[in-house]
Amino acid sequence: MCQHLSASVSLSGTATRVLRTSAQATRKVTSVQMEDTKNQRVLLALDFDHTIIDNNSDTYIYKLAPNHKIPDDLKLLYRKDNWTHYMGEVFKFLHENGVTKEKIFNCLKEIRLTDGMKELLTGVPSDLTEFIIISDGNSVFIDHILKCCGVRDLFSKVFTNPAQFDENGCLHIQMYHLQDWCTLSTKNLCKGEILANYIKERENDNVTFSTIAYVGDGTNDFCPSLRLKECDVVFPRCGYNLLNYIPKMEAEKGMKIEADVCPWDSGKDVLERLLLCYDEANVLQVPKPRLKPPIQKL
Repeated sequence: MCQHLSASVSLSGTATRVLRTSAQATRKVTSVQMEDTKNQRVLLALDFDHTIIDNNSDTYIYKLAPNHKIPDDLKLLYRKDNWTHYMGEVFKFLHENGVTKEKIFNCLKEIRLTDGMKELLTGVPSDLTEFIIISDGNSVFIDHILKCCGVRDLFSKVFTNPAQFDENGCLHIQMYHLQDWCTLSTKNLCKGEILANYIKERENDNVTFSTIAYVGDGTNDFCPSLRLKECDVVFPRCGYNLLNYIPKMEAEKGMKIEADVCPWDSGKDVLERLLLCYDEANVLQVPKPRLKPPIQKL
């Protein structure tokens, strides 16, 4: 009897230890899950010209040139793959014709955000969202316009061609990088590579993204869009090149975007679709690797 009782007590003690260990393990898993959720966010990556703003900031300052026109011989310098060099010559021309830093900044103040963009940037949960810009513009223009529009502090990073005024007031621009690995991009800016590097950097900080939303308008926004996965969203702007380029590249090159493709007219369209991603954030498993690999060189 006592032997049986002793055995029962021993068994009960073993069961208690098992239950305690199991409970500790459950608490540990739950803790990890909560920590993962805490560090899980939505990434909103946006182009700048004709996306965040309803203009091309580079060409907007053409109005400052004599007779509000860039000379034809200067326009002949433009090539599809040398935008930064061309704009550098434009800035030099404007400087030689008396266009000061102050005049440029006053001109840029006229530019407004695209319809609904302020609502988008302020309408998503700020503590669950990271905002970045990937643009083939330049750092001086983008920074100034964002400050004038009161949204600069929302963006954690701005990836673009670096620019600065010299001591004489002439604006100089440099290429963001020089790349030869992506034929979908210009030589000075592969947006897909920039996006991938940012995600890798944030993973090193123990931050992952349940959804990546990419908002753009041009063909150079196709590369980052192609890298996204099914849990992500691509927003091509209606009436601009990216929207038609997506089906064209799928039909002609077999390059199919896996992410949900949602055309937009207003930033409010993006906001309406994007808010759904926060409801799904706790049930979606973050894919690994987070992005599709870059395409092989064509």
